[in-house]
Amino acid sequence: MTNLSHSTVWVDDQLVDTNQAQLHIASSAVLYGLSVYTVFPVNKTPDGMAAFRLRDHFNRLLESARIVGIDTFAPAWTYARFEEAVRQLAKANKLEDDVFVRATVHVDELVPGTRSRGLKSILTMFIYPAKPIIPQNGARLKTSVWRRVPDNAIPARAKVNGAYVNSVLGKQDALDSGYDDCVFLDGHGHVCELSAANIFIVKNGHLITPSTTSDILEGINRRTVIEIAKDQGILVEERTVDLTELYIADEAFACGTSAFIAPITDVDARQIGVEVPGIITGKIKQIHNQLLHGSENSTQYLTQLS
Repeated sequence: MTNLSHSTVWVDDQLVDTNQAQLHIASSAVLYGLSVYTVFPVNKTPDGMAAFRLRDHFNRLLESARIVGIDTFAPAWTYARFEEAVRQLAKANKLEDDVFVRATVHVDELVPGTRSRGLKSILTMFIYPAKPIIPQNGARLKTSVWRRVPDNAIPARAKVNGAYVNSVLGKQDALDSGYDDCVFLDGHGHVCELSAANIFIVKNGHLITPSTTSDILEGINRRTVIEIAKDQGILVEERTVDLTELYIADEAFACGTSAFIAPITDVDARQIGVEVPGIITGKIKQIHNQLLHGSENSTQYLTQLS
């Protein structure tokens, strides 16, 4: 499936043709961006098509909804029901190649005002080609002129659709300036993440990444990278990271469902490392790709759909 305009999508509690999928212009999702979402890969493996860390992605939907106060999703959807919906969606689209699935919980109440509790919500899902959002052969980053929205304004650990205006501002500024993506800083000038991906640096053989209290999304692929590193005997530090630490890193890379593992070649026109990818980045990228596509160690991460 490569053509979104001719695909089958999931809306509320059924499969429909993409051209029949509708969300009212007066819904809270449209008026206020009151939706939460997750994106997960469905990849070709030796045993058929499989979703990566599907239960984790479902849990992220639950947690994002809970943070925002969308209280009608969790009572209506169990993990088993969600998995079955994904299975039906994959079957209907006759998947043969790697794809992404975007699952979103929309508040579908009409003109309720700026509130979230006790309002009708629906689940939608659609499939699209698994194309990376930043270059895989070396990404160039620019420190954003915009600051990351803080946890006490719109928490980054909840994937709230409306909050991604912040990401759009940062990414577009980077693109306008000739870069591939941005690096967001928090209100104290510490590194957060890219517009839609977590960031890691390598220094003296150690893997370093901003902590979960640094206004970041607690990425599922971020967690996977940390697990891979620990399995490989690589020391991982989760802590506050200064911008200048990026400038002098031995290696740096971005990670995320849509970013995969993307080496970073320079930040603010300062070259990072000498190899693309670096030794540690390359090792993690290789193992991550094997896990996505059904290596012997990936059983715990995969839900077979066919």
